[in-house]
Amino acid sequence: QVQLVESGGGLVQTGGSLRLSCAASGRTFSAYGMGWFRQAPGKEREFVAYIRASGRTVYADSVKDRFTVSRDNAKNTVFLQMNSLKPEDTAVYYCAARPAYSTTYYSQEFPYWGQGTQVTVSS
Repeated sequence: QVQLVESGGGLVQTGGSLRLSCAASGRTFSAYGMGWFRQAPGKEREFVAYIRASGRTVYADSVKDRFTVSRDNAKNTVFLQMNSLKPEDTAVYYCAARPAYSTTYYSQEFPYWGQGTQVTVSS
């Protein structure tokens, strides 16, 4: 069982930056793949970024070159550094964990989720 708690959301102007954190419980954190998803009002939850247990990263095209996902296994924490933020990045951001390896990133593949943190980018 893994419990996830996100933090770091807030209100920022266009072009600004935020750093989200996701603290995980459990002794096997380093073995989990960790994902970030987001959901805007009236829209489906979408994939944002993923970091494998190996440290390899994957990004959605919409955030590539602006967002960076990283992890600190000693602190059981995964981060999402978001730069050059745009109004369309406004959403609730969720971190998620899965123990199994996969090359797809559907939300249904992640059994563990945090409660979400709101990110609002003003124009």
